[in-house]
Amino acid sequence: SSEGQESGDICSEENQIVSSYAAKLGFEVEQDYTNHQFLGPEGNVDVELIDKSTNTYSLRFPTAGWYLWSATGLGFVVRDAVTVTIAFGSWSQHLALDLQHHEQWLAAGPLFAVTAEPEEAVAEIHLPHFISLQGEVDVSWFLVAHFKDEGMVLEQPSRVEPFYAVLDNPSFSLMGILLRIARGTRLSIPITSNTLLYFHPHPEDIKFHLYLVPSDALLTKMIDDEEERFCGVRLQTSPPVEPLTFGAHYIVSNSAHLEIIPTELKLSYRSPGEIQPFSKFYAGQMKEPIQLEITEKRHEILVWKTVVKPVDIQLGAAPAPPAFSGYLCEGEGNHRQLQARIGDLKGVLDDLQDNEVLSENEKELTRQSKTDALLSMVEKKGTGPWSCSSEALVKGTLTSVSYLRQQSL
Repeated sequence: SSEGQESGDICSEENQIVSSYAAKLGFEVEQDYTNHQFLGPEGNVDVELIDKSTNTYSLRFPTAGWYLWSATGLGFVVRDAVTVTIAFGSWSQHLALDLQHHEQWLAAGPLFAVTAEPEEAVAEIHLPHFISLQGEVDVSWFLVAHFKDEGMVLEQPSRVEPFYAVLDNPSFSLMGILLRIARGTRLSIPITSNTLLYFHPHPEDIKFHLYLVPSDALLTKMIDDEEERFCGVRLQTSPPVEPLTFGAHYIVSNSAHLEIIPTELKLSYRSPGEIQPFSKFYAGQMKEPIQLEITEKRHEILVWKTVVKPVDIQLGAAPAPPAFSGYLCEGEGNHRQLQARIGDLKGVLDDLQDNEVLSENEKELTRQSKTDALLSMVEKKGTGPWSCSSEALVKGTLTSVSYLRQQSL
C-alpha cells in the first residue's frame, strides 16, 4: 500500500543518517549520562520511571524516525507510533558460568529488558557496546543474547557499528551484546574506556576515588549515583585517547607520592548496579596540584594522565543550586561541609533573611559570631531551611571564586 511504502521510505531515509549521526554523537553519549530523554526527529521524548523497585521506564515514540537515549546509548528506529518499556538486568545473574568451558564470553554492553506495543512498529533496535572495532576484532564475534524462559538464545546482529549493534525487526526480551571468541584463542580485545575521578570534600583531608571502566553510559550513571550517595563530586576529565585492553592490569600513580590503595586496577566489566572497583587516596588540604597517571602494567605504557588543581576542587564543590542538594549529606556532614565552604558571610546572610530563614536580629547576631552561629540557627529550624542555606552558600561561594579568578588573571 502507499502507506506502507511511505513508512518504508522513512525507515530507509533514517538508515542513511543513523550511522553518521550516531558516530558524531558517540562521545556526547558518554557524557550526557543524566539525561532522562530520548533524542527524536521532532524533539526530545521524556522517559518516565514507572517502577522504581525494578528500575523500569516507559515512553511513547509519537512518530516514525530514529530515537536515541543518550543516557544509555540505546536506540530505536520505528515505523510508526509505539509505546516502549525498558528495564535493566545484570549479566552475572543470567549468563551461566558453565558455558565458559566451551566458549570465551565477553559481555560487551548493558543488558536491557525491552517490550514494545505494537512490536511490529519497531524496525530496528540499536544495542550499545564498548568494543573498539580495531585490530583483530571480527564483527562475526558479536551476538545478541536473549534471555527467555527456555534459556539463552543467540542471534546474529544485522550489522555492527562503532558504538552499537543493530537488530532488524527485533523480537524483544532481556537482551544485550555478547562477544563470543573460540576457546584457546589468545587475543587482546581493545575496548573504549573511561576514567571517572571523584573527590569527597573535607576541611582537613580531601579523599579521591578513581575508576577505570568500559565506556558504558549506563555504568557511568550508576557510579555517579553511588558516589553522590556518599557526597562524591565528579571532576571532568578526558578518557584515554586510545582503546585499552580488556582484562589487562593498570597501575595508578601520582606526582605527590600519596598512598594509593589499591595501586593496580584490572580493566573488566561488571554490570551496572554491581560493586565497581576503584583506587582511593587522600590529599590533605590539597594546596598544590596533583598529577595522576595510569600506566599499562605489562608494557609500562602511559595510557592516561590528568592534573588536578586546588581551584578544580573549589569549583567542583560549588555546583549550581539544583545539583547541590545531592552533594550535601544529612546532620553532622552538612554542618562540616558548609562550615568548610563559607567565606564572606554578608551576601549569604542577606539571602537567608530574604528567604525568611533568619530574622534581622538573628542576622546581626550571626554576623558577629559568624559561621558556627549561622549553622546552628539553620539546623534548629529543621530540614527545609537547609535548601535555602545551600543556595545562599552556593551563590556566595561562586561569587568569591569568580572574584579570586579575576584577581589572578
